[in-house]
Amino acid sequence: MPQMGESVMEGTVIEWSKSVGDTVEVDETLLEIATDKVDSEVPSPEAGTLVEILVEEGDTIEVGKPIAIIETDADAAGESSSEPEAKEEPKEEESQPETEEEKAPATEKTNSGGGDDDGERIEVVMPQMGESVVEATVIGWNKSVGDEVEEDETLLEISTDKVDSEVPSPSAGILVEILAEENDTIEVGQPIAIISTGKGAGSGSSAQKTDSGSSSAKKEEKKLSKEEVAATTPDQLMKSNGSDSSAEGSEPQRMGSDGRFFSPLVRSIAKEEGISQEELESIDGSGQGGRVSKKDILGYVEDKKNGKVSTPSSSKSSAGLSKPSSSSKSNDGSISAGQLDIKSPSGEVEIIKMDRMRKMIADHMVKSVQTSAHVTTFAEVDVTNMVKWRNANKVEFQKKTGHKLTFTPLFVEAIIKAMLEFPLINSSVNGDEIHVKKDINFGLAVALGNGGEGGLIVPVIKKAQQKNLVGLAESVNEVATKARSKKLSPDDLVGGTITLTNYGSVGNIMGTPIINQPQVAIIGTGAIEKKPVVLETEAGDVIAIRQMMYLSMSYDHRIIDGAHGGAFLNRIKQILQAFDMERSV
Repeated sequence: MPQMGESVMEGTVIEWSKSVGDTVEVDETLLEIATDKVDSEVPSPEAGTLVEILVEEGDTIEVGKPIAIIETDADAAGESSSEPEAKEEPKEEESQPETEEEKAPATEKTNSGGGDDDGERIEVVMPQMGESVVEATVIGWNKSVGDEVEEDETLLEISTDKVDSEVPSPSAGILVEILAEENDTIEVGQPIAIISTGKGAGSGSSAQKTDSGSSSAKKEEKKLSKEEVAATTPDQLMKSNGSDSSAEGSEPQRMGSDGRFFSPLVRSIAKEEGISQEELESIDGSGQGGRVSKKDILGYVEDKKNGKVSTPSSSKSSAGLSKPSSSSKSNDGSISAGQLDIKSPSGEVEIIKMDRMRKMIADHMVKSVQTSAHVTTFAEVDVTNMVKWRNANKVEFQKKTGHKLTFTPLFVEAIIKAMLEFPLINSSVNGDEIHVKKDINFGLAVALGNGGEGGLIVPVIKKAQQKNLVGLAESVNEVATKARSKKLSPDDLVGGTITLTNYGSVGNIMGTPIINQPQVAIIGTGAIEKKPVVLETEAGDVIAIRQMMYLSMSYDHRIIDGAHGGAFLNRIKQILQAFDMERSV
């Protein structure tokens, strides 16, 4: 079982792609596994024959444990299948006492020399962010030397040339040394921090010692509050919290309806304090993109007990882009580059420094305009049948597949069908060469944060032409969730051959999107609106109320002529208007 992250200790087998007796090549996919953070494929380490599968679908296996046996020498098949069994038992006995010590697989452990029973130090290293990424830059530290950290709690944020990401703590303990400062560029695998850990480390432990008196006081305060909660009656607890939110609201989830990720630590505190998902989403987080930290939720708990906050209604805010409230701004009046709601400057001019994400977007867009000869064409589409089918089947679809059915995968499906008939759209320009691609790697423009204040990013669905509607819906939900929770790797952002942007999500009916280089086309979907339309019938023309929308396509006029681009967009229109109302879910 491979290592899937610094703090990941186990994975669950989703599905085997190969069966016993199958011949496999090097790097050919053997199976798919899932952790609490990511789903991934496990490639074969060698070419040979799969002679034994040691774990079944649904089994959860620790990192480093054997999951299959591949025979590379046919003459030694009998010997190979028996050797791992003989070696496994003593190996398990030897590793049993070290289970706790191995909770930070991507770290190096040393003696602290401090004389404590738990005198153990863990080196946090710069994580691998993608196959082609060899270094990353420190954006900022969320923790300072002396701070207590929980396992999986965010230590710092790093960036590559493709994506920004958060680095979680591999273990609970105290951050005793920071080895890389902000803006330092560090190679993958190099140490960036040291955490002191042991049996006393962790939340609510009175045995943990720090040099900071305030940290100790906070920890004792938190511990006391837990003991008070445990000692109170249900009526007292309800009175203390202001309402029985755990009964009225939903249990804290990993992802909020606003796209924010809530860490295991924050969810654990919320559960202990009886804070519902709706309350959790009402907290203004101090982390990047409004992420709620431990300090934020403990402050909310204290304010709630003192009657300084009111419990929000149980109805969830709608997901997607929305206009942020003024409370989402920082206290100093500064605003993020992508934020939609700003206040008037106090002086004649207010200077806003571009953040790194905004500068990258600006550079990419300017480069695209300078590279491609942009032309945009439009088509008005009657999507009444598609809207009716989706509304009639979305509940059954989610029950059957576990995924919400939005309009996006339906658009993606239609675009892919048209692209298979117009292969030139799935190409790129390289000097005086046209490179036509076999696979359709579909990019989705995703706005990050509330109102897009976190910028814009385009994760890619690889080999989208091989997926049916269920697979597309799953992929759309997956890449959007990973983007908004900052779980994308650089490999998730490369190789796109066409992009879809949905400006209709904020009510716009038309747009002229900029091509995402090195692609040659980008499709835009406008808002779906009811309009009176003239329909031709056997009895003559009639006026009917139909669900209408505009499609736009910006394309590279260097290789896509107007007739070709217009015919392609019209083909998408035909596919959408001929949507089969009788298709099964």
